[in-house]
Amino acid sequence: MDSLTPREITVMFTALGTLLFSARLLGEIARRCNLPSVLGEIMAGILLGPTVLGTLAPALSQNLFPSRGGGALVLDGLTTLAIVLFLLVAGIEIDLRTVWRQGRAAICVALVGMFLPFSLGFAAAWYAPGLMGYEAGTDHLIFSLFMATALSISALPIIAKILMDLNLYRSDLGVTVVAAAVFNDLIGWLVFAMILGLAGAEHGHSMAIGHTVWLTITFTVAMLTIVPWVIHRILLWIQAYASWPGGVLGFALSMALFAAAFTEWLGIHAIFGSFLAGVALGQSSQLRERTRTTIDQFVSFFFAPLFFASIGLRVNFAANFDLSLTLTVLGLALFGKVTGSALGGRLGGLPWREAWGAGFGMGAQGTMGIILGVLALQFGFIGQEVFVSLVVMALVTSLISGPMLQKILRLKKPRKFTDYLQPQGFIRRLDGADSREVIRELSQVIAPLAGLDAGEVCNAVLAREKIMATGIGHGVAVPHARFRDLAEPLVGIGFSDTGVDFDAPDETAARIICLILTPPHDNGAQLEILADIAATFKNEGLREKAFHLTSYTELLALVKSGKDA
Repeated sequence: MDSLTPREITVMFTALGTLLFSARLLGEIARRCNLPSVLGEIMAGILLGPTVLGTLAPALSQNLFPSRGGGALVLDGLTTLAIVLFLLVAGIEIDLRTVWRQGRAAICVALVGMFLPFSLGFAAAWYAPGLMGYEAGTDHLIFSLFMATALSISALPIIAKILMDLNLYRSDLGVTVVAAAVFNDLIGWLVFAMILGLAGAEHGHSMAIGHTVWLTITFTVAMLTIVPWVIHRILLWIQAYASWPGGVLGFALSMALFAAAFTEWLGIHAIFGSFLAGVALGQSSQLRERTRTTIDQFVSFFFAPLFFASIGLRVNFAANFDLSLTLTVLGLALFGKVTGSALGGRLGGLPWREAWGAGFGMGAQGTMGIILGVLALQFGFIGQEVFVSLVVMALVTSLISGPMLQKILRLKKPRKFTDYLQPQGFIRRLDGADSREVIRELSQVIAPLAGLDAGEVCNAVLAREKIMATGIGHGVAVPHARFRDLAEPLVGIGFSDTGVDFDAPDETAARIICLILTPPHDNGAQLEILADIAATFKNEGLREKAFHLTSYTELLALVKSGKDA
């Protein structure tokens, strides 16, 4: 049995550690900048791959990420496993019931939103192949079908995240967009599976295309109808007799791998099997939210960053960037997807404003578009220049989707008190014995951060306190005031061991005191910050943990974990 040499093992672990650390770090930085984390993860690969490190230090790049040998095979195997598991998670997020509940509107958005970009992509690739980056020697039909699919796919995980960030996920429009994306992704992956089957037949795959097609259809129908019914009963038994979460996790991952092996044997790639396994698993009410979250985190924090970072190792993005090709692909994708989905929404009965909102919501192609590009590059459907253009297109459409939704629907991004809380505004222990002394302490800390006089701030807050007490109950108080010289809101927070009387409705002494300063015309910021503080600290367990914090960073971590729970 062949095995890795000690040197190959050393290089493998060093490469994986470097890749994962860089991807997670840049992914978190991207999130802090309100960008998709996948952008940072891909950027990590670009920095470590032939684009940057390979240009500046080619020997180091080749030693760390060899293109041949055991280490290269291990990395390729891990990234294949990563994409299979990522599609499992994407499938679990799909709830087919939302499609039928939303009915006509969702189906119209999905169908028209896929038909128009698919038609434009196929026509452009078929009649003007040079414009779309077609390379001689590639099957023209497969290239055209792939480009059509790549321009018409949506990225359900990205769309769901955007809608959650804008507080639209539970709205009628949000549910319609999610349902349409579910239907769109299902159709898109079915079409892509057929393309892979066709390519497998032309590349000498052992199974005839006719057998591939009917087995794929049979497998798909079974996974959407009979298998979920069986899974539901198996999960019930597992939860009764196996440990949590090991029993369910083991079953879900095993099922995904078996389904992936089956579709790979069919010649339509392993990811289609894991995707359908995820869809089947997701239909069972026995798959609890905690288990879904555990599977998601298991994949998203290890395997997904490795896969997306590995994209940058495949291609020199600088050498293969073609501006005209990228603009063509991006223009077709945006016009086809946004316009098609908007027209579908209008046909489905949505008002024009909401229809255009659905259009830009569906326009985010993110992770799914990138995955399609990776597979097409592996199968030789496209060249490296087209691949780079598709990655750029997927990222740009994901970046502009949220802001355009906000603009069209005239939404404001929800403001959180931590957005305006600086490290210097965190006071671990307040020494004041009454509300006046506590307000003076907080004013002395946060007034200099905005160039204000601490005495003036204190007096203004105390004057507001005389009009109406600011204790909101549950041991929380929110003294506040408005200042003409303030450019944006400012928040300070302090903790009192003994508690301070702020005349709360429930008569409890305040142990968490948040001082809020806002401009006179803040467009509702003060109300939103007050509401966010109340919502954050209404949980008794979170409040108790907050009293034991020692730093600003711990507070941010606690607040985030409490809101994600």
